[in-house]
Amino acid sequence: MPKFQTADGLKLYFTDSAQEDPSASARLPLLCLPGLTRCGLDFRYFAPHTARYRIITLDFRGRGQSEYDPNFATYNVPQEAQDVIALLDHLGIARTALLGTSRGGLVSMTLAVMAKDRLAGVILNDVGPELPPDGIARIMDYLGRKPAAKTLDQAAKQLETAMQTAFPDVSADRWFEEVATFYTETPSGLELRYDAKLRDALLAQAEAGPIPDLWPLFRALNGLPLAVLRGANSDILARDTFDKMARALPTGTFQEIPNRGHVPFLDEPDALDAIHSTLEQIKWPQ
Repeated sequence: MPKFQTADGLKLYFTDSAQEDPSASARLPLLCLPGLTRCGLDFRYFAPHTARYRIITLDFRGRGQSEYDPNFATYNVPQEAQDVIALLDHLGIARTALLGTSRGGLVSMTLAVMAKDRLAGVILNDVGPELPPDGIARIMDYLGRKPAAKTLDQAAKQLETAMQTAFPDVSADRWFEEVATFYTETPSGLELRYDAKLRDALLAQAEAGPIPDLWPLFRALNGLPLAVLRGANSDILARDTFDKMARALPTGTFQEIPNRGHVPFLDEPDALDAIHSTLEQIKWPQ
């Protein structure tokens, strides 16, 4: 199981397609960064469409198969950006494209300020420099709490009902796959596959003050091949924010994905077209 150790001693899990296929090491590296409570499996629907890239995924600290940090205060975007740099150093990768879903997109924007020279291009999946309070409230409603459902089947049916408006054309099988990936079924109910103290970290950050202005982070992407995907029904990337982003960096690709909320699965034709066309702008090998 591939892991690397961070400067503060945590072992973080990653995948690298070059480990299974050495020829992939010559391809454009695409580092996929998952959502807040998620892991590298966020990109399992995208994976069948990635033969032309060296695909790398990272489970952020406290998520998936990475170690939990006893100091939950390190569950923050700047630290997670540092962990990305540590992974690139571990793999000996000088520059990479990034595909960041939600929290992973915030990390990607942060890296544009911290280490832009390490970036070859960026795709943001349903996230931007403004976070609507209603969307944040929805996330905080479940963050760090075990679901009321006791079985994966119950959880899948509840998720399908909850997402019916935002995702009107998604099959029951996919919702089951979602919950089966991100919960563990036990005799006493469903267990989270991330550190529940992630909730404490976000609450502590909120108490410390308002979210800082993220627009400078987004504008730091200027000059890089860029795509921004927005679920047409998203409550995290508002339409007006999406439009402002397009005006701020007009050379980027801005693609709305119909019948999707937060977040698109990344196997939608419109999403794939935007991702591939953006990555094709990157000259590789260097």
